[in-house]
Amino acid sequence: MMNPLFFLCGQETIPVQTDLVYELQDDQVTMCFAGIHNLPINDHYLVLQFPTQLEHNAKILGDGFQMLSQTGGQVSSPQDIGRCPDNNASYRLYSEKAKKRFYNYLVIEQSDGFTLFGFTSCYRFAGYFEIHQHQGEMNVMAFLDGEHTHPQDWASNEMEAVTVIQADSLDEMYELYAAKVQQQHPIRAGVKQNAPVGWCSWYAYYADVTEQNVLDNLEVMSDEQAELEWVLLDDGYQAFMGDWLTPSNKFPNGIESLLAAIKSKGKKPAIWIAPFIAQPESEIFKNHPDWFVRHENGELLKAEDITYGGWRCTPWYILDTSKQAVQIHLTEVIRTMREEWGVELFKLDANYWGSLKGARVQSGITGIEAYRLGMQAIINGAGEALILGCNAPMWPSLGLVDAMRVSDDVERKAERFEQIAKETFYRSWQHRKLWQIDPDCITLVSLPNQGAERKDYEFHRNVILAAGGLALSGDPLPELNNFAKKTWKNLLSRHRLTQDSAQFKSLSNRHCTLRLNHQHELHCVFNYDDEPMEHTLVADQPSIWRDFWTGEQLNDEPAQMLLLTLESGLSSRAILVSI
Repeated sequence: MMNPLFFLCGQETIPVQTDLVYELQDDQVTMCFAGIHNLPINDHYLVLQFPTQLEHNAKILGDGFQMLSQTGGQVSSPQDIGRCPDNNASYRLYSEKAKKRFYNYLVIEQSDGFTLFGFTSCYRFAGYFEIHQHQGEMNVMAFLDGEHTHPQDWASNEMEAVTVIQADSLDEMYELYAAKVQQQHPIRAGVKQNAPVGWCSWYAYYADVTEQNVLDNLEVMSDEQAELEWVLLDDGYQAFMGDWLTPSNKFPNGIESLLAAIKSKGKKPAIWIAPFIAQPESEIFKNHPDWFVRHENGELLKAEDITYGGWRCTPWYILDTSKQAVQIHLTEVIRTMREEWGVELFKLDANYWGSLKGARVQSGITGIEAYRLGMQAIINGAGEALILGCNAPMWPSLGLVDAMRVSDDVERKAERFEQIAKETFYRSWQHRKLWQIDPDCITLVSLPNQGAERKDYEFHRNVILAAGGLALSGDPLPELNNFAKKTWKNLLSRHRLTQDSAQFKSLSNRHCTLRLNHQHELHCVFNYDDEPMEHTLVADQPSIWRDFWTGEQLNDEPAQMLLLTLESGLSSRAILVSI
């Protein structure tokens, strides 16, 4: 029996699998497996075809399966945005020689507007798109990664849902898309709360952090930087990866005592944990080898066998979260931290590794299903604490986190500031719609072995200013200079006025606007090129234009337009207009 032809937002949509039942509901195509065979569903399972008319110079944006991967550029020449594409030699989610995959959603910007092809659910299977050219015609093809599972082993025959959205503006398109995603994956309560503002230990001390380091920064937060509310104890406090309740010898009084000291100063304690991995020296690995994911031949799976092996304390072994004992363990660890230690925010790192493909106790379960089971176990222990995802599989985390890291790790150098800007801006539409975005920590002070020029820090602070979301300092607070202190004062003023992200009108990421209140609008302009850039700002009526950071008035009398010239290289301006 032939499947029906659909039209999604006017886009011809062709079902291609005879083993699937397709239904059109609320401008989404849902799919259910109805085949009578038990053949494995591979990682390149074509489900829908979209014949399209694409301009060869049309701009594109495709998301990645994991946080560090996004694709930009043009239809004719896709460009990786971050350091770690899904198909590079480290991550290896698919072959470097294969056609580029755009996971989760694909946005196309053409002269007549914007089109988005997107998966609105991700409960069991990763969804992605490819652009195929055949006899001069373009087709967007939608695929599911079946992880080579057998249908008769599945807990459900439900697949995932897909939509197409066309709009005249980026913000309208994303608004419509987010609403459909929310129907499938309702957001957590923390998504609409005020974004956490505070300090994180990682970029000041990395894994060498000590108890005294935290206490020294806490003193500054109790005095000069009193508006910083959260203290995030990052990686380095634990004895081994996997043994999260056992502190290293750098914390002689224990973590519970330190977090109590944080609370005694009126601050909110947060903690880092990589819940789905363990190193071989850990007690959890030595005592429970049956708790870990294996190869099909029964051997224990190390992350490095199939993907990036991890950034320290390797090799990493992966907890089998389809196993009930592992779920109970995760709930108990998180509940101890929440109820006995007083943790109010959990930064869950290395989440991507929890979704790796492998042999688990439950047959037929995908890595995504297992990951979501593990996340639910964490939620069960976290109570009302906030959950921040980091290094996460993006769409598999829908509905499971209050906040989500959307960029690579910050590093005090121009190249990384530029990379983070693009990664963050391409995902800033998600802020307060799917989760609060975390553009990573704000670093404004150079370290002895890591530093940048003043203009690079100015660019970085304008990125954070435009993005909104979590605002955590990554600097040693006792070493903040006047530039950093003034930056924080103005950033916090912006956060008090609005929690929203600025909106871009194009995938070029050059100009965004944000209404701060009924009197003021913020314009942020960015240049990424080797040539100077001119840009004209326009207001609805003659207005006063000022530099956001200095307050300097940029016009002698009210004007409707302001011409800006940005110098070559990485440069930016933040302009406040009184309306």
